[in-house]
Amino acid sequence: MFEIRIICLPSDAKRVLSGLSETFTTGAVRQYLGRDDERIRLYVTAEHREDTEAWPTPDEAYALAPSIVSEIGWTAQRAREALWPLHSTDVREFWLRKAALLDRIALDDGTASVHTDAPELALNAARKLREVDRDGDGRHWGSPYWPEHAEAIANPRAYVRQEYAHWAKHH
Repeated sequence: MFEIRIICLPSDAKRVLSGLSETFTTGAVRQYLGRDDERIRLYVTAEHREDTEAWPTPDEAYALAPSIVSEIGWTAQRAREALWPLHSTDVREFWLRKAALLDRIALDDGTASVHTDAPELALNAARKLREVDRDGDGRHWGSPYWPEHAEAIANPRAYVRQEYAHWAKHH
C-alpha cells in the first residue's frame, strides 16, 4: 500500500480521482485546503490492482517477428520511400513495426548491459504508436488494454508488445 498526494483545483478533483481508481484500488480520500486557498490537497491510499491482466512478455510478443536486421531494412525502406502521408493502415504498420524494432533493440541492449539511447527511442516510438492508435480508425487490437487505458499510458512499450503480438499472428 502507498499514499498519493494530489494538489489540484476543486473542479479537477473528481476527474483526477476517477483516473486513479481506474489504475489503482483506492481507499478513502482525505481533502484539505491548499496553501494558496485556490487549490485543494487530496490524500488517498492506493494499492496496485489485482485485476489487471498481464502484458505479453517480449518472448511471447516477438516469437513470430523477423530478424532485427530484416526489420531495420523494412523500416528504413518505408522511411526512404517518403510516401507521407500514407494511408492510415500504412502509418499504423510503420509505427507498430518501428516501435517493436526499437523495443527489441532496447531489450537486447539491456540484456548485454550496453547503455545506449535505445530505451528512450523505444519509449518515444511506443508513445507515437499509442497516439496513432488513439487518433486512428480503431484498427488497434486493444485487448486487454486500448490506447487510452491507464495501463497503456503507464506502459507504452508493453502496449507495443500487446499490439505486435496480435498483429504478427494475424498478418
